[in-house]
Amino acid sequence: MDRGHRAVAHTADVRIEAWAPDRDGCLAEAVAALVATFADTDGAAADGETTVELPAGDDSDLLVGLLDEVIFRLETEGTLPLATETRPTDGGLRVRWRTVDAGTVELVGAVPKAVSLHALRFDRDATGWRCVVTVDV
Repeated sequence: MDRGHRAVAHTADVRIEAWAPDRDGCLAEAVAALVATFADTDGAAADGETTVELPAGDDSDLLVGLLDEVIFRLETEGTLPLATETRPTDGGLRVRWRTVDAGTVELVGAVPKAVSLHALRFDRDATGWRCVVTVDV
């Protein structure tokens, strides 16, 4: 299974899908999918690095926490992740982002406000990990 992500048409919100052979790869693809819904980061160069610790939770909680953290950092620091690396830690997650100042990239869509729990899916099947998330804009 290859890694990837896409946005899916959804009434009044944005729905993203991500997939990868492993959970950490799927989480990284979900972050890339979220950012791609509203910012064009092609050609952007990282100008910072951030490490985030997410508390223990089930896989869906970690996915929501990770995407919420992207939105929080955008709102409070004006930064966006260009690359995401995740590593499990005692039921939680350690995330390392290479970041860029959001003011240096072109906004191409509505900025996300929150991650919806409605119809959230994050699980493993015979081919790898997949997630589907609705994002309020």
